[in-house]
Amino acid sequence: EGIGHTGVHAVTVDMQHGMLGRTEALHMLQAISGTPAIPLVRVPALDGPTLMHVLDCGAYGVICPMISTAAEAAALVRACRYPPHGNRSFGPSRGLLYGGADYVARADAEIMVIPMIETAEAVENIDAILAVPGIDMIYVGPNDLAFALDGAVGAERSRSEAAIGHVLARARAAGIPAGIFCADGTDAARRAAQGFALVTPGNDFGTLTRATRAAVAEALDRQAKPAAASGGY
Repeated sequence: EGIGHTGVHAVTVDMQHGMLGRTEALHMLQAISGTPAIPLVRVPALDGPTLMHVLDCGAYGVICPMISTAAEAAALVRACRYPPHGNRSFGPSRGLLYGGADYVARADAEIMVIPMIETAEAVENIDAILAVPGIDMIYVGPNDLAFALDGAVGAERSRSEAAIGHVLARARAAGIPAGIFCADGTDAARRAAQGFALVTPGNDFGTLTRATRAAVAEALDRQAKPAAASGGY
């Protein structure tokens, strides 16, 4: 709830790497709904029941990891759209409360379907993925791309950075916005200047620990040491 009032445009509940399940995600979506931020959920995998459940809980966008082919992107779209455009099952219990009486009629047009591009295969198939009807945005996972193309998530990321630039260019050519996870606000500003439409300037764990580390260093009058790892997830 506090994060939703910080000026962010959206808050993503992370069910992939966050230490939470469906019940905790529901409570977080309830809290976010009282703020100006749009509630998004990153699901743990391409799983129809989970996708449908988080939408019924009130998510207005779903980010799905490890989408590598057009077929997987199409399956993601189908799980998020009501018939005849998809196979989402009817049962938007909280969706009706949060979205209003016209939720079902407008859901397909308003809920964002966002595949994550974070594998070498996805980079190779980017044009086919972007061409899938119903894809509203793509979201780049830079760390998994670094694993896939550079072999590590360290500072040397020449191959994955080239791939990120390629993916962004193809998305812009297709008229589809692209998002990306960022390590911090400075990284987010750089990515926004690069052309990304959605930049995520860190996660709650990284932000909290950085701020606390700096506060402890200030209290003890010593310079804060950088974290052992950067980039978040």
